Amino acid sequence: MRKVREFVKRARILLADDHDQMRRRIQRHLEPEFEVLDTFGNGLALLEAASRLEPDVCVLDISMPVLNGLETATRLKQSGSTAKIVFLAVVDDPDYVQAAIKIGASGYVVKRRMLSELRPAINEALAGRVFVSSSIDLGAAPEQNGDGPQVDS
Repeated sequence: MRKVREFVKRARILLADDHDQMRRRIQRHLEPEFEVLDTFGNGLALLEAASRLEPDVCVLDISMPVLNGLETATRLKQSGSTAKIVFLAVVDDPDYVQAAIKIGASGYVVKRRMLSELRPAINEALAGRVFVSSSIDLGAAPEQNGDGPQVDS
């Protein structure tokens, strides 16, 4: 009897981080489970590729040159992209997390927790849920009052 192989489509990821070594590390970490379509050193380059590659998820460093992660995510959403947004950041400030979620992000992972939390964050985003790094206490964050990170609409 022949065995039927079941092919499971891996989620397609675009990644932007301004550090080459970090991009390679993230890509190696994700590739066993996900298909990393391409990586970029800034948000503008990712934005230009997203319309043609139609990723399922965009993993964005929050702080990048040319176009930062928050601005990139805002423009992706404005362009009609259906890609889920997962931020990967050094900053664990709840104000940044709230700003990210406010613009439609599905995940926020602190880089020091990347190995244990990035893949689960992407899977949660794909399932329609929001994931925030376990090291971030959102209960202590004040309401967004304009003092946090600024995002151009």
